[in-house]
Amino acid sequence: MGQDDELAGFERHVRGCNNASIPGGRMRFLIGGEPVGWAAPRIVGALEAMDGVGRTPEGITLAAGAALAGISRALAERGLYRWRGEEFDVRAMPEGPVLARIDRGAIPSFGVQAVGVHVNGLVRRADGLHMWIAIRASDKLLDPGKLDHIVAGGVPAGLDPAATLLKEAEEEAAIPPELAGTAEPAGVIEYAMERPEGLRRDRVHCYDLMLPDDFTPLAADGEVEAFELWPLSRAIGVVRDTNDFKFNVNLVLIDLFLRQGLIGGPGAGRLRAGLRQG
Repeated sequence: MGQDDELAGFERHVRGCNNASIPGGRMRFLIGGEPVGWAAPRIVGALEAMDGVGRTPEGITLAAGAALAGISRALAERGLYRWRGEEFDVRAMPEGPVLARIDRGAIPSFGVQAVGVHVNGLVRRADGLHMWIAIRASDKLLDPGKLDHIVAGGVPAGLDPAATLLKEAEEEAAIPPELAGTAEPAGVIEYAMERPEGLRRDRVHCYDLMLPDDFTPLAADGEVEAFELWPLSRAIGVVRDTNDFKFNVNLVLIDLFLRQGLIGGPGAGRLRAGLRQG
């Protein structure tokens, strides 16, 4: 396989996660004058009919962020999206103040940026670097049965990425906090993607966690069917040649491959730039 063909296998994942056209018929959504998202056309009319919501030249504006939780619940009860029962913080900027809270199921319809964490669970052996791979449960709402990271999840309201990592590591893989806490931040990936559930504007905090050779993760909360330990070379081939991994896991793994020097040449710069397109 030539270098161009190999890069094309990785680049298709980057393009696929950055396929959103913004605004793409959506309307800017603001809270207290601060732009926080892009409202889908199917909910714009419903929003305009609600108390505290107005329409200005800038877009659909919610006067008080405290009202968003109730509004998003009301729209879910109308069947406009599925209620998930998990609150996320809403910000205008990644490090800005929290302006509101919104249910996870409403995020794609409002085009709000969601924050998550993904952990590369790595094991160094004599024959090279290995990685723990999770197989998502077949009853997961999104991407059932896909391959995933040892630990990954959204950052819920009131927590930061580091605290979420500790929480998810214990819940998803039975990794004790004293071990999970040794994970090293490895960067942030952003993308804007059209999905069946709506617009995914995600900001993913990536971590590398070196695990002892004698550690075995356990599927603790039912979200994972099994864990497998792969040589990193196998993961590279699966990412390059298939769609077996959950869509955003591909991006985090491409970032890892780049940092490990496993993808090189002039196309590596294009891949790096594509991982920061939020």
